[in-house]
Amino acid sequence: MGILSGFRSFDTPKLISGDGYVLRFPVIDDFPAWAHMRQASRRFLEPWEPSWGEDDLTLSSFRQRLRRHRELVQEDLAYPYFLLTADGGLLGAVTLSNIRRGIAQMGTLGYWVGELHARQGHMTAALRLLLPHAFDHLHLHRVEAACLPRNVASIRLLERCGFEREGMAREYLKIAGQWEDHILFAKLRT
Repeated sequence: MGILSGFRSFDTPKLISGDGYVLRFPVIDDFPAWAHMRQASRRFLEPWEPSWGEDDLTLSSFRQRLRRHRELVQEDLAYPYFLLTADGGLLGAVTLSNIRRGIAQMGTLGYWVGELHARQGHMTAALRLLLPHAFDHLHLHRVEAACLPRNVASIRLLERCGFEREGMAREYLKIAGQWEDHILFAKLRT
């Protein structure tokens, strides 16, 4: 299937690369590596994510995910990227979603990394590739992120990448089946 045909070309490349990393839109050929990494990292990821469905790691579910990604990109609502090494090894993913245009010009950052690749600077590198793209190519003014107060690694990542803490949102997202408070962060184009 290759790079998904029909992805909107809203001033955004399907590939962003630098410093030995590549951010690329996911494709169907990524399924085996993605499913393997998600399964191998399940216990590591589940405390930080919405509850996984029973069919979450199936090829059918992955295809639906790719179709939804295509629709969101075409509508300028989200931009999903897999984080890869320069030789194509999957490390994780980063997504700009909930894009709001008009007077807002903002989006929400989400990310995950496989357990074997955690705390090695890979996501820092990914955000350092993605944020200039968000501001200079997608023309966002503000990128928001939220994380659980106990997720020290995520807090440090956001602070290291220039995000500023803005406050606490009570019962903000349903994570691992529970409504959880989140610390809100943002980075401005300026």
